[in-house]
Amino acid sequence: MADLLDCKKLVLEAAQRLTREGYLVGTGGNVSVLIEGEDAIAITPSSMDYLALTEADICIVDFARNLREGEHAPSVETGMHLAVYRQRRDVNAVIHTHQIYPSVFSLLGRPIPALFDEQVANLGAAVEVAPYGLSGSGELLENITAVVGNQCNAFVLRNHGALLLGLSMEHAVRNVKLLDKAAHVYYLALALGQEISLLPPTMTETIFDLMKSEQRKEIRRKKKLERAKEPEAGAPCAD
Repeated sequence: MADLLDCKKLVLEAAQRLTREGYLVGTGGNVSVLIEGEDAIAITPSSMDYLALTEADICIVDFARNLREGEHAPSVETGMHLAVYRQRRDVNAVIHTHQIYPSVFSLLGRPIPALFDEQVANLGAAVEVAPYGLSGSGELLENITAVVGNQCNAFVLRNHGALLLGLSMEHAVRNVKLLDKAAHVYYLALALGQEISLLPPTMTETIFDLMKSEQRKEIRRKKKLERAKEPEAGAPCAD
């Protein structure tokens, strides 16, 4: 069973680090981590200065959206985070940002193609665009659920911002920065008006397959843990 204080600390440290580095601005964006062994997440509260938060301010919310711990309302985007965890068993951390260069492509509605090895190895074959949905709305949840099934770890949200996923919080934070690099470089390359060199499709597929292999490994690990928790045949269920 995961330690809730450790989970809150992970979320707090990531949110404050990304704020100091300029990836989270004001109270925009949100950070969550899956609590291992439970259908619940630790997530940042709504509309609060991340640099002023403490572990006690981080919310614990179950998959039915019940607030289990926390004195403040959880992020308005809690449903979006939960939708990702339900759809993607490999994901253990989710970060939503309003960072500048990915937001440019959210206005253009333009995907970011495979540009670099490290991009594909961590973010996937492309950074696709999720259609617009109002923050916290059912429409946004449907749009997110539809796109994250491509097994990529970075998405642009139309007229909104970006969504990053990871096998761990460390991976998710790294993916924020990799997306920023890819979006910034692609923006500058497009501004030059010259032909842009993309990764060869065969190489993109090969690298992406390696990333998906790590995802499958994580899903197998979770299934093994779940089987270990199942009561033996004939044994009574816990009250």
